[in-house]
Amino acid sequence: MRDLIDLEAYPLDQPECAAYSALVQRCRCDLASGGMFNLPGFIRPEAIQKAVAEVTPILASDSFEHHRRHNIFFRDEVEGIPADHPAMQEFDTINHAICADQIEGSIVSRVYEYTPLLHFLADAMDKENLYLMDDPLARVNVMATRNGEALNWHFDQSEYTTTIMLQASYEGGELEYHSEIRSPDNPNLEGIVRLINGNSSEHKIVALTPGTLNVFRGVNTPHRVTTVGGSRDRIMTIYSFYEQPGINFSDEMRIGFYGRAS
Repeated sequence: MRDLIDLEAYPLDQPECAAYSALVQRCRCDLASGGMFNLPGFIRPEAIQKAVAEVTPILASDSFEHHRRHNIFFRDEVEGIPADHPAMQEFDTINHAICADQIEGSIVSRVYEYTPLLHFLADAMDKENLYLMDDPLARVNVMATRNGEALNWHFDQSEYTTTIMLQASYEGGELEYHSEIRSPDNPNLEGIVRLINGNSSEHKIVALTPGTLNVFRGVNTPHRVTTVGGSRDRIMTIYSFYEQPGINFSDEMRIGFYGRAS
């Protein structure tokens, strides 16, 4: 695994060492203060080049174009919010996805299945345990966003999202977000409306570099990927981890995200 992950900078395989403890503490502090942490250069440059070469032909020939019109909640109905409320306005999202069963044995799949990564993420998120997802399609996805396309404003349904940037686009493709805009006790619809109307001064933008591991608390932090420009796709790997074993999507969810149930 040392030829894929920079284990000198990020000693996931040495959980008893002081450098590992310092890394975990830094990640916990970043999550507490900003809702995310980034580990630039987590995947070595040579491995990133190989990973892009593995997935690019599949994205070109066998990806599913996911085109969805949605609101920031990713739900048609939200309890307590009228359908005509400004917070329920809709946007377009377009990307192109390939699934775990299309990239078995690939670099991104091997990293996902690396047990020290699983244990490190549990420590960084301050979780007792994390488990790989069972779902043969959803456990590892690679998504390409192409010229003129974007992932629009939304909240995640899961607490954390874990990604690795494989390739940055020539223009756009930044991660734009507003940390913890809502809470279980305060839906803050006024703040959400300001954000999606472009009137918020508290949002942030980060441009992830290839090889960066990003962990993001998206359940209360709305975010989007800005519109991509130019001839080079933005390519991102999405990893799914859960606090319970045996998690699978329903057939309906698989068809909605990937165009097929199996």
